[in-house]
Amino acid sequence: MAIRYEHIKTCKQTGARLGLVHTPHGVIETPAFMPVGTQATVKTMSPEELKTMDAQIILSNTYHLYLRPGHELVKEAGGLHQFMNWDRPILTDSGGFQVFSLSEMRKIREEGVEFRSHLNGDKLFISPEKAMEIQNALGADIMMAFDECPPYPAEYDYVKQSLERTTRWAERCLQSHARKQDQALFAIVQGGMFGDLRKESAAQLTSMDFPGYAIGGLSVGEPKHLMYDMLEETVPLLPEHKPRYLMGVGSPDALLDGAIRGIDMFDCVLPTRIARNGTVMTRQGRLVVKNAQYARDFRPMDERCGCYTCKNYTRAYIRHLLKAEETFGLRLTTIHNLQFLLDLMRDVRQAIREDRLMDFRNQFFAEYGLFDNDKGF
Repeated sequence: MAIRYEHIKTCKQTGARLGLVHTPHGVIETPAFMPVGTQATVKTMSPEELKTMDAQIILSNTYHLYLRPGHELVKEAGGLHQFMNWDRPILTDSGGFQVFSLSEMRKIREEGVEFRSHLNGDKLFISPEKAMEIQNALGADIMMAFDECPPYPAEYDYVKQSLERTTRWAERCLQSHARKQDQALFAIVQGGMFGDLRKESAAQLTSMDFPGYAIGGLSVGEPKHLMYDMLEETVPLLPEHKPRYLMGVGSPDALLDGAIRGIDMFDCVLPTRIARNGTVMTRQGRLVVKNAQYARDFRPMDERCGCYTCKNYTRAYIRHLLKAEETFGLRLTTIHNLQFLLDLMRDVRQAIREDRLMDFRNQFFAEYGLFDNDKGF
């Protein structure tokens, strides 16, 4: 197989697992957070800066790269690694979630999905075979099967039909995947918020022996306790010797509670998106640095953080940059948020190593102010 999961340790306190995912472009220490580089770039960041932060893998988006600049151009450039000057692992999603989000502009049928480009309104079509063609051209280490992501809430019968279609599409993806030797194809478990459908989807997909499994259709607007219920239904059904990836999740509480439930890989646009709105994550919770109260605050955003931003710049200066709409301000908040989550996952891995992840989780929640939120435990 193109990738291999190596189990290192299971936390005695929680059951969370420490591991390594071996890929053609390097090793990923898990549990891991993957910064999102939707259009072959993590917004405002250079690949060199991401390496300095020790980002071990990044995610790019099939749908967006298909529209612009086109997968054939990326292939001509030598693939996504060469095109964007990133020599570490890359994961490409299938485009299924983006197509799902175009609910007013798409039509789902058995052959695939017909939709209109959000850029210019052109009519386009992605099938499982087309998703494989695009991702084979992009050349990521890990690629995702084309799936249908049902909305929340959704009726039982619709979700059942949707997951059965996702299974048929996954089989077609396997058959048309042309680079099995150097690209691993993950299947995506669906089933909405229905435990029996999650079990059905997991059983169907694991029987096909994919190199890894993602859990999709969560973090789509449901309460967090419902997401955790679905994880507890699904994760035990996935192979222990293969990676488990929870799609679209990146808040600190969900990273911790997901890892405790056996998840190895996470991704989300959250840290970069809120950074562009002037919000940063600190050990004491979220801080909206654009607020007037920080106009004369000459402390770093997080006094316990060792990132480039916190070592060199103050809240007052960053607020000034954001208010003046200077790009450097967006870069500084983005650097901090990405480093915060990467450091959090490094601390999670160390806590697993030392059999104290629940203690770490409870202390982190208390400092972050999460005990009044929708808790995982």
